[in-house]
Amino acid sequence: MRPSKRAADALRPISLERAVSRHAEGSCLVRFGETHVLCMASAGESVPPWLKGSGKGWVTAEYGMLPRATSERTRREAATGKQSGRTQEIQRLIGRSLRAVIDLGALGERQITIDCDVLQADGGTRTASITGAWIALHDAVAWMKARNMVKNAVLRDHVAAVSCGLYGGEVVLDLDYAEDSEADADANFVMTGSGGIVEVQGTAETEAFSQEQFDALMALARRGIAQLVELQKLTVA
Repeated sequence: MRPSKRAADALRPISLERAVSRHAEGSCLVRFGETHVLCMASAGESVPPWLKGSGKGWVTAEYGMLPRATSERTRREAATGKQSGRTQEIQRLIGRSLRAVIDLGALGERQITIDCDVLQADGGTRTASITGAWIALHDAVAWMKARNMVKNAVLRDHVAAVSCGLYGGEVVLDLDYAEDSEADADANFVMTGSGGIVEVQGTAETEAFSQEQFDALMALARRGIAQLVELQKLTVA
């Protein structure tokens, strides 16, 4: 029995709330159960130096956790003077995931920055961030289209992410912290709406898992991401 009493193939209650910021060109408050992340997209007219003159744009992301996003207060990384390796890894993952579904040439020499701030953490902050960031990106692109900043189709597909793991000898979907901290193996899957694989991050915590177990994790992730993409479609409809 899962601590949350969910079925093995059940997501946590998911919500995607658009336009939660009056200033950002796109924004989304995403909730995966008790994990809550605020995603905001900012559109700018400049690109990194290595892209100047290329005619291509860029999408990047920054990620952070508020001091009381967890059970005990953690210091702000700005106060320590540097980002942790975990923070850098997650924000790069978010950026790669979004760039996988956007036409950078159609964007032109502009940059969209997605800020993902974890308000409350209960496992799966990176998967929630990616899923909510797509909504913010979608709305930022729509804002740009409304102002004739871009004309061609910029977003090529949806992208969403979910975790799967081996918990209590069972393959389960969308781990919360209680499961993630005790799982025999866990993996994060990032996929597009058309089923393409963007990234898979998998780790055995106690002993190696088999190919058959990995295939079961992948199959469960596909079903979970299909549900998340449907929620994205309903949100932006």
